[in-house]
Amino acid sequence: MFWIWVVKGVCLPLWRRMIMWSLWGLLLWEVAGAQVLSKVGDSVLLVAERPPGFQVREAIWRSLWPSEELLAMFFQGSLETLYHSRFLGRARLHSNLSLELGPLESGDSSNFSVLMVDTRGRAQTQTLQLKVYDAVPRPVVHVFIAVAGDALPLTTCQVFLSCWAPNVSDVTYSWRQEGTMDLGMEAHSLFTDGQVLSVSLGPGEKDVAYSCIVSNPVSWDLATVTPWESCRREAAPGKASYKDVLLVVVPVSLLLALAGLFSAWHWGRCSGKKKDLCADRVAPEPENPLV
Repeated sequence: MFWIWVVKGVCLPLWRRMIMWSLWGLLLWEVAGAQVLSKVGDSVLLVAERPPGFQVREAIWRSLWPSEELLAMFFQGSLETLYHSRFLGRARLHSNLSLELGPLESGDSSNFSVLMVDTRGRAQTQTLQLKVYDAVPRPVVHVFIAVAGDALPLTTCQVFLSCWAPNVSDVTYSWRQEGTMDLGMEAHSLFTDGQVLSVSLGPGEKDVAYSCIVSNPVSWDLATVTPWESCRREAAPGKASYKDVLLVVVPVSLLLALAGLFSAWHWGRCSGKKKDLCADRVAPEPENPLV
């Protein structure tokens, strides 16, 4: 199949068209690429910038990655976007030659270029980098309580807050203590790239809340917890900590395992003796010869 391009009534095959693009490259100047950010499900407008006095005669929009694809063209006053590419049905070329894409999908991140030729034969190319992000979902915060030891006063509750945003990547985790601008480094520690926050609470901080903020360049969300509520449940009367449970469960489990091994060994030994005894009792009697 050959692509045909009509220039002033002359039909040009694709290879000659590519040669003309190369010749235009000798005359063109390139506009430095800008980065455009958007998120899945939205539409984005890639603006074609023209210098003053640049009267466009032809314009060509292309996607450069993962493979080069023709997206839209302006030629002889007509706009065309019905090209077989992954943006077919999602591309719209405006009268000012800006290209609108949408709704965006997660794999639409790419570099785009627009080649414009004016009425005097001068050419200009502009490149744009589109980065498409997923919308950040609401994070989930889990509260873990450390059992107080000798190093901590009985009135202190050591808390670990773990934050996680499901089904998303390229995000940043940060924490905020509600009612303050930042966290005091002497009482707070961050782990695993900010996903885990260690907090030491006292009785005077029963109503202190912490928010985990998950963000990327185009969206963000947060979840807020009050850790002292978990401290109160952990220290409730009659409720054993996980250490108390282990102190009971582990010795009992070991005792039962040893008892089982001893029973198996004793049964195997007795079974061997019984087999020998039965063999002695069941020994065949000598047959009397026939007279």
